[in-house]
Amino acid sequence: MLANPTAGKGRRAGLLPVVVERLAAEGAVVRVVTGGTVAEMAAGAASSVADGSAVVAMGGDGTVHLGLQAVAGTGVPFGIVPAGTGNDFAARLGLPPDPLDAARGIAVALRDGATRAIDLARVVGADGTTAWFGAVLAAGFDAFVNERANRIRWPRGPQRYNRAIVEELLALKARRYRMSLDGTEREFASVLVAVGNTESYGGGFRIVPDADPADGLLDVVVAEPLGRLTLMRLRPKVYTGEHVHDPRVSTYRARTIELAADGVTAYADGERICPLPVTITCVPAALTLLSA
Repeated sequence: MLANPTAGKGRRAGLLPVVVERLAAEGAVVRVVTGGTVAEMAAGAASSVADGSAVVAMGGDGTVHLGLQAVAGTGVPFGIVPAGTGNDFAARLGLPPDPLDAARGIAVALRDGATRAIDLARVVGADGTTAWFGAVLAAGFDAFVNERANRIRWPRGPQRYNRAIVEELLALKARRYRMSLDGTEREFASVLVAVGNTESYGGGFRIVPDADPADGLLDVVVAEPLGRLTLMRLRPKVYTGEHVHDPRVSTYRARTIELAADGVTAYADGERICPLPVTITCVPAALTLLSA
């Protein structure tokens, strides 16, 4: 089990022994990989995959993202105990929101061999980066907010993102994108581009509301150049997915997407991936999800 003690702003750190106990009560033998560096946790996940153990991620979308890098395409069973702030991927898969309920479900699934196949997206960058993601890749305004927030040293915590949003709004400008959808090419100016395997990011923003992680396709949302006030008026509609009905927003669906733009860094599952250009491919049934 990959456990991030700082997930959920550290409020759920005390849950770890309780979750381990809940798993063990159903007959699971648990080895916890926690603390240290991301590289150490990644190595622990890779080691577990190599010895045939199931992998469980306890934390938020970042911890889940880390686990996906180890299990994607291997057939090794993967479970999620949501203990982060957003938990978008787990929520969109219909998993129990309560960590203890999720742990019990994972243990029962392990005991009964109950799994279901979930699509994942694979990103390949021109710089040689390869990564998997389960939820959403951002390559517009929200990616710039993440990039700026990661450079901010004060304030700490969520206020970093509030400051980053304000600063990015002040710096807002449309960029030229080149996009290929299963070989069909188009160019456009945009302030927001998102590619989704599941529908939401950022703790419930349903940016690609029709995304289905079992249809073998990825959904794309593109917003045409918008002013600051228009963008902020449109943003609340993302919680319900109603923004896609705005005439200034376009949606697409494809198996393979090539995306390029100057000066844009892609973020997926909230994690920094690499600068554009990238090729994003839906890989059907790449994840074997433990699901009772």
